[in-house]
Amino acid sequence: MNNHRFQYSKNIQRPMKNFNEPFIIEFPKIGKPDLGYISLAEKENLPFIPKRIYWTYFTPEEVERGGHSHYDLHQILVAVAGKITVTTELLNGEKKEFILEKPNQGLFIPKMCWRTMKYTHNAVQMCIASNEYDEKDYIRDYQEFLAKK
Repeated sequence: MNNHRFQYSKNIQRPMKNFNEPFIIEFPKIGKPDLGYISLAEKENLPFIPKRIYWTYFTPEEVERGGHSHYDLHQILVAVAGKITVTTELLNGEKKEFILEKPNQGLFIPKMCWRTMKYTHNAVQMCIASNEYDEKDYIRDYQEFLAKK
């Protein structure tokens, strides 16, 4: 007798993405309202193999985080709780705003993409990173970032 409460198919077809620009990733949402939900980030639905995972929380609403880019690092940001407003800018000047407020969605941020984040006080942001921490990978000066065009 199959007593599993959750069903998940790993055979989901995913369209090819442009990994040079930010985009929303929909993670599988497994469960139902009377039991709750689980979302999975596995190799089948990640654009890279994670090397570091960290989270931020209790960020005051008046604080803007981010304000940097990376030479090599790709990231996926997930609002595990609360709401996060992410503004991105590519070297070609294209700016986008993303609202993260569903724990089964992530925002892929490619290398060489400037980003800023604003949080509701109850927001918990999980970051899935393609590389281990390396201070030399950061571009923290906006003018230096723009000069890379």
